[in-house]
Amino acid sequence: MHIALFHQYHHNPDCPATCRHYTFMAELVKRHQITLITSNAWESKRLTQLYDWVPPGVELVSIDVPYSNKMGVVQRVKSFGSFASHALVKGLRMPKPDVIWGVSTPLTTAWAAAQVSRFRKVPWVFEVQDLWPSFPIQMGAVPSTLAQRQLYRMEASLYRQAAHILPLSEDMERYILDQGISPQKVTTLVNGTEIPAQPIALAEQQALRAKFGLQGKKVVLYAGTYGRANDIPMLVRASGLLQHWSEICFVFTGQGFDAPLLETAAKQQTNIKLLPPLPRHEIFQLFSIADVSVVSFIDLPVLEANSPGKLFDSLAVGTPVIVTNPGWTKKLVETQGCGWYVPAGDADALARSLEQQLGQEQQMGVMRENARQVARSQFDRRQMVPVLEEIFEKVVQKQR
Repeated sequence: MHIALFHQYHHNPDCPATCRHYTFMAELVKRHQITLITSNAWESKRLTQLYDWVPPGVELVSIDVPYSNKMGVVQRVKSFGSFASHALVKGLRMPKPDVIWGVSTPLTTAWAAAQVSRFRKVPWVFEVQDLWPSFPIQMGAVPSTLAQRQLYRMEASLYRQAAHILPLSEDMERYILDQGISPQKVTTLVNGTEIPAQPIALAEQQALRAKFGLQGKKVVLYAGTYGRANDIPMLVRASGLLQHWSEICFVFTGQGFDAPLLETAAKQQTNIKLLPPLPRHEIFQLFSIADVSVVSFIDLPVLEANSPGKLFDSLAVGTPVIVTNPGWTKKLVETQGCGWYVPAGDADALARSLEQQLGQEQQMGVMRENARQVARSQFDRRQMVPVLEEIFEKVVQKQR
């Protein structure tokens, strides 16, 4: 098959971001022709040069469109529109694929994939990474009621047009089914992660703790985007409530909107350590030295359905996870015994839970083992590739 992937935000393992599609393409290109239509937004943000920008064998169609988490609404809209229009033109000019794979966010990328699908008369598969437009609307980024209605109509139309839909969580799947979409047309493939072939060696962990001055510390790790939705202010408040506990250290690595807030807090508090963004291929070592990681979001209903990459990365190396959304991730950590839940925005509850849980070594040990087991059994991206491949083959066969 010739598979054309439309994805505005391509990353590789040199970047400080998840590499879901890099992993998928690396496996699929062994048996299929892959063309990636993407922007160059992340290429300049590579922290190392150890990996090919795309997996060997993948044909790259790169579009010069900037993007940053620090952009305002108007800048983001321009970025989304520019990429969608250029991707549409590129998709119409490229050799005809057998199937198109359109990734949202943003919704405009999925729209471009759908238009190329219609003009080229080939099926397209819609991967829903976040629920758009619900997310930007609930974040207050789309104040116009007319614009909201238009975006919801676009979303519904894309669900109907797609030959198959791939949400990243069971809560997203439920939302899509509630739009009247047939269950036979929907398959959940969670974000997942790459499972390290070998556990991170104890000597390597000790060396990393020494490098960052974390010997003897209870490490609470946040690794990811410092975005408006990630409730970084709540984590800063919680760390402030625990300054009396000399053994605890909140470690942050990432970038984004709230970076200045963290820089100020780190100067004022001794229990906050800021690390620079780390490339994907180094992040598992950092997770391995954490006693617990935090996956925090503000209290928005739409965020209950999300599928955050840092959750799976933490579980992959046996690090328990604290989640703040009452959706499927809360159910996961509680039923699998691999972490715990605190309500979004509740710094007091987070601080209390850390004091209570981190001192219970036996219980934390059980959580660590449960984390490893659930990651390997449910969240290995390489195990998802045959499912994805079968979906592509079925929609192509049905079209023929």
